[in-house]
Amino acid sequence: MGKVVTTIKLSNLSDATLFRAGARKDKIRETSVEALVDTGATRLYLKRSVIRTLGLRKSGSVVSQTTNGPCRRSVYEPVKLELMKRRGTFDVVEVEDTVPNLLGQIPLEYLDFVVDPRAQKLIANPEHRGRMMTEEFRN
Repeated sequence: MGKVVTTIKLSNLSDATLFRAGARKDKIRETSVEALVDTGATRLYLKRSVIRTLGLRKSGSVVSQTTNGPCRRSVYEPVKLELMKRRGTFDVVEVEDTVPNLLGQIPLEYLDFVVDPRAQKLIANPEHRGRMMTEEFRN
């Protein structure tokens, strides 16, 4: 499978919440960036420069398993992510600016996208006939 890159639109969720409540008069901070689709990654990983552009606040940390071994990374407050007319909110894990922004498995599953390895692109899950769905299992 080749490399799959997509453009994602991101906005500061706290800004949007404060704006709707009338507590923020400024514009909602947002940006569009390219992200490498990485089905081996778990979460949404953004470069430090993107986090600064969005004005995100640190909310904690997490240990990530990398090809170089375990690494402690900062976690930031959630962003609203939009991709191909689908939206979700996701915490952000910081990566260095030398690493690409990564769109991992949790956002992909939530937004119901899969990688088409032949076309080397991201597509709506064909099992759901183009509709965004979630899966649940009951007893």
